[in-house]
Amino acid sequence: MSRLRIALIGAGRIGQVHAKNVAQSESAHLAWVVDVDRDAAQRLAERYGAQGTTEPRRAFDDDAVDAVIIASPTPTHVELIVAAANQRKAIFCEKPIDLDLDRVDDALEAVERAEVPFFVGFNRRFDPSFSRLKAQLATGRIGRLELLAITSRDPSPPSTEYLARSGGLFADMMIHDFDMARWLLGEEPVEIFATASTLVDPVIAELGDVDTALVTLRTDSGALCQISNSRRAAYGYDQRVEVHGAAGMLIAENAATNTVSRFTEAGLARDPAPRFFVERYAEAYRAELEHFVQAIRTDGLPLLVGPEDGRQALVLAHAAQEALSRRRAVPVPTRLR
Repeated sequence: MSRLRIALIGAGRIGQVHAKNVAQSESAHLAWVVDVDRDAAQRLAERYGAQGTTEPRRAFDDDAVDAVIIASPTPTHVELIVAAANQRKAIFCEKPIDLDLDRVDDALEAVERAEVPFFVGFNRRFDPSFSRLKAQLATGRIGRLELLAITSRDPSPPSTEYLARSGGLFADMMIHDFDMARWLLGEEPVEIFATASTLVDPVIAELGDVDTALVTLRTDSGALCQISNSRRAAYGYDQRVEVHGAAGMLIAENAATNTVSRFTEAGLARDPAPRFFVERYAEAYRAELEHFVQAIRTDGLPLLVGPEDGRQALVLAHAAQEALSRRRAVPVPTRLR
């Protein structure tokens, strides 16, 4: 079977990750790189033998292109999704689909009309440790899930420019954890409570955002999930999951750059956790790309992350913001498209 020909939209930080992974895949070929910055598009395209352009239409109109990866800024996603769907291209879109649910619905309606595959880049589902934890949970190794704890803390905040257009901590950072919660709980949360502060940088408060938050989710069966987020972790990129069940517990610890421990008179020392999400989730990014490629190339192989996953994570982000504003638990909207 011929390799899947992919057009990449966005030559920024995450676009460069996807470009490298496509180029290294034996099942895919990077055909186009599109970016508003002509030089950035051309540089990345030349690195991997693709064509570079500032015009998405050139890539969408190429009949040889099978799929597009949308890794451009969030406000551009909906227009690009609709355009790609209209040209019957399979779509891989980075999270969030959009910050506005009505616009998300517009995009997903275009996808449904065109009947094209649509994948959302919730890469953490493809992390080897988290995937193994999910598999053991699914086999009933620890019985019925009762408590889920998700820890996600960045080494330091992103730039003020990024924060100003990010949509806030819940829609930008915690949205990954909302997806993880839905995936691991195996049922939809029905109630949410949120509390948050600005403890890391007062500039974040001036932007109307928070940088430190705790969210509690409850499902209809009574299972509980707590998510802990911070824009600062002095010790490195902190990513952990703990699942407590009726018959035991599963824990996915922080990934380490190596497994060497040093014992001296000064005590025990280990290397810190990775300090950048690209490094921490390198394997997950490769695995999600390969899953997308194989699902498109293999008729009938389902995509493990679909349109409703992208939508419902945003529903939870909005509900968390409402709970924070009201200072009480609120019901999670259950309407699905």
